[in-house]
Amino acid sequence: MSKQNYELIDSGKGQKIERFGPYCLIRPCAQAVWQPNLSAQEWSKADAIFSRDQENKWTYLKPLPERWQITVADIVFKISPTDFGHLGIFPEQKSSWEWIQQILSPMARQKNQPRVLNLFAYSGGSTLAAARAGAAVCHLDASKGMVAWARENAALNNLEKAPIRWIVEDVRKFLMRERKRGSRYEGIILDPPSFGRGSKGELFKIEEEIVALLEDCRELLSDRPLFILFSCHTPGFSPLVMHHLLSGTMKGRGGRVESGEMVLNGKEKVLEVPSGTFARWVGDSTCCI
Repeated sequence: MSKQNYELIDSGKGQKIERFGPYCLIRPCAQAVWQPNLSAQEWSKADAIFSRDQENKWTYLKPLPERWQITVADIVFKISPTDFGHLGIFPEQKSSWEWIQQILSPMARQKNQPRVLNLFAYSGGSTLAAARAGAAVCHLDASKGMVAWARENAALNNLEKAPIRWIVEDVRKFLMRERKRGSRYEGIILDPPSFGRGSKGELFKIEEEIVALLEDCRELLSDRPLFILFSCHTPGFSPLVMHHLLSGTMKGRGGRVESGEMVLNGKEKVLEVPSGTFARWVGDSTCCI
């Protein structure tokens, strides 16, 4: 595997060690309750460790740059350690980024540019996957800093002139305005947090908001919809829960719902690590593309 890519190296005892390009980082991983496969000596070769034991803190065992780049699913990402232990990428979304490109490309090849809405869009992985496939994308996140990061990633991928709308806004307020405007999309992507605040401090709790949020998404689909891709990292939101939520939302619209776990993976014999869940509704119109 290229050193410019991502790789899960090992996991266990509540931690995971991952390679982001040339650097190996250890971060917490609550799901990894098993024993590590590699020795403590191998883990000691890491470049940095993030801990939440007493306070969020990076311990740098070797010098690291403030930022570097990696490529995942043919998308270039800026990587930079944050105070929360995040790095600007959720690599468990790799299969989703590949799927987005696969499902959008046929429509784009027919010169019928699909419109895609990406909510809670973070650093833009799904946005850039859709743009690479020829879609016109609306990228929305409540964090001004993350939207700026996503725009940097677009530039790294030579997509700074792609048809992408960059919006800093509370999701529910934006969806309400889009419904009033009569906006429509062929594809909608959402990865809502368990808890968060909008651009003006609006409170979001997924258990209280998700049904109405998904209903808003349904209403914004065009007459020839391709998909809704719904992913989640909230404990208790199992693939079955996700399947029920999306099936209930899309009742009467035909199509099919698929669901499963997102995972981090590495080379052969490296134990996969569950890292959230997904459900995706695929419209009947995809059969005609």
